[in-house]
Amino acid sequence: MLNLFQPGRIGSLRIKNRIVMASMGSRGLVELDGRISHRMIDYFVARAAGGSGLLITGITYVDVEIEPHLEGAFSPGSPRADSPLFLARFEELANAVHAYGAKIAVQLTAGRGRIASADDQNAGRVIAPSPVPCFWPPHKKARELTVEEIEILVRDFGIAAKMLRDAGIDAIELHGHEGYLLDEFTTALWNKRIDKYGGDLESRLRFPLEIIESVKSEAGTDFPIIYKFGSNHHLDGARSIDESCEMAKCLQQAGVSTLEVDAGCYETAYYAHPPIYMPPGCLLDGIEAVKKVVDIPVIAVGKLGYPKLAEEVLRKGQADFIALGRQLLADPEWPLKVKEERLDDIRMCIGCHECFRRLMQGKYLSCAVNPATGIEKELALNLAKKKKRILVVGGGPGGMEAARVAALRRHDVTLWEKEEKLGGNLISAAVPNFKNELSALTEYLVNQVKKLGVNVELMKEATPKLIEEMNPDEIIVATGATPKVLDCPGVSNDNVITSVDALLGNKKAGDKVVVIGGGELGCEVAVWLAHQGKEATVVEVLQNILPDTIFMNKMMLQKMLAETGVTILTGASICEIKSNEVIIQTDNKQQTLGADTVVLAVGLECRETLVDSLKGKLSNVHVIGDCAEPREIKSAIWEAYNTARVI
Repeated sequence: MLNLFQPGRIGSLRIKNRIVMASMGSRGLVELDGRISHRMIDYFVARAAGGSGLLITGITYVDVEIEPHLEGAFSPGSPRADSPLFLARFEELANAVHAYGAKIAVQLTAGRGRIASADDQNAGRVIAPSPVPCFWPPHKKARELTVEEIEILVRDFGIAAKMLRDAGIDAIELHGHEGYLLDEFTTALWNKRIDKYGGDLESRLRFPLEIIESVKSEAGTDFPIIYKFGSNHHLDGARSIDESCEMAKCLQQAGVSTLEVDAGCYETAYYAHPPIYMPPGCLLDGIEAVKKVVDIPVIAVGKLGYPKLAEEVLRKGQADFIALGRQLLADPEWPLKVKEERLDDIRMCIGCHECFRRLMQGKYLSCAVNPATGIEKELALNLAKKKKRILVVGGGPGGMEAARVAALRRHDVTLWEKEEKLGGNLISAAVPNFKNELSALTEYLVNQVKKLGVNVELMKEATPKLIEEMNPDEIIVATGATPKVLDCPGVSNDNVITSVDALLGNKKAGDKVVVIGGGELGCEVAVWLAHQGKEATVVEVLQNILPDTIFMNKMMLQKMLAETGVTILTGASICEIKSNEVIIQTDNKQQTLGADTVVLAVGLECRETLVDSLKGKLSNVHVIGDCAEPREIKSAIWEAYNTARVI
């Protein structure tokens, strides 16, 4: 048996395997009064049924008076455990996951601290150990927490833990990570106090150690406590691995059952929330360092959704448990599929952070590649009442997902793709080695379409005549989009190529390249070219690059641009492209850039020919994905799923 499926222990608690569902935000899954909703219970049941051994909820408040649920980023949307009013739903949650042999831990928080939104409405309500700058935004300062308020929070942790144990919850996790309030107290960068809660590491740990003592006093010394913290903030003046190892030893001595070791903070969010650009196992150095200095179990996190890697981490003794977060949003059945050796059935997380974007937008938690996440019962797939002949036109992500879902519902599905292989624009997008996780999505969809018996016809371009001859009951058009061509003098020159042509190698880039477009595609192509030794410059008409990119992905891509020496020119419009140069306009003056090659990365435009030709002829046509409007992968997948779910 794989190490992943050996039973393990967290204090007095026996876990059936070594797979942990990491804590994640739960916006949209919480009632307005702070009770967990039945949708949240469904969400955790799906992961329990999928085989995870231990599930950890997102942050749960023990007090909402000292730090109210502030409007703005991330709040409201977190559950509460500060009153017996909330006990019944926690009991429902515990009973529901226990039915599948899983255990449940509730993550408790002292508050967001300086990470809470500090807009004008909430001025003066954001708290911290000391009056340090807020993160949202840094020109405002948080107020210092009083000793009396600290004592209230310590007391409330104990009360909450007892209530949760009474409700049948198996353990708690203390959120001491990512620059939230508890982490702020333990870190010299944010804790400037001169009383007993500030100073050296021992004093800065006083607050969490008092919380641990309070929990043990109220909930019992055998009630398991997990402590989550970062091994390295990767930020000047913050915690390093050496100090984290000392901290780990103190927490073990205080009676913590298990340590969950992460990294980063909001200033270095690409560690705390690794994007697609981060390599698998990106946090293992800090995790292994902590593991070496403690005797209690250690839970590892950080892009460990690769089964062979997860198994290797356990085999090498780098950690005792593997925590998966976004991977279990993408595929709740990851544990079962690994156990049953169905690895090609795993739908991998693509690191896009659509889940996090939705939380920031006030929407319910979900996933770009798994539309049912967060709304499991409502979007469950049912067998079709009437079997239909379905034609899907286009073999990109939207077309393949539509075919997959329609076939699962037992429809007779045919997919036409005009190219020689499936994948659409995912093929070119996955070319850079820092984006090969997109290849895993393509492989998954191709495998599912094949296994489900979809009739795939490659090198077949759909026409109205061919469609009429086939006479399907329903037609799903997912023909995607093509690169947009800039309207400017010289754009038809031989040295001008599209980003897709560059990535696929259809046309070679020279040694000096100007990339027009500072969105994700343009910046990624520039980094990819720089990795090949090219001199790359990005020209963007807006004042900032990456305007629509979620902040942790944006931070890391900006870092990659800087490290590879890519030049960024913003507020610059293209005047003319010549055979070996580009003329741009910035601040009412013209500038000439040398360029062997000009790469166009200015977006996509719909392939509308087929859609237009079918208008007024057929009533059973569904248009999805980029051929309706060019957008991100999520829109194509979601529209495909929801269309095929109901036809």
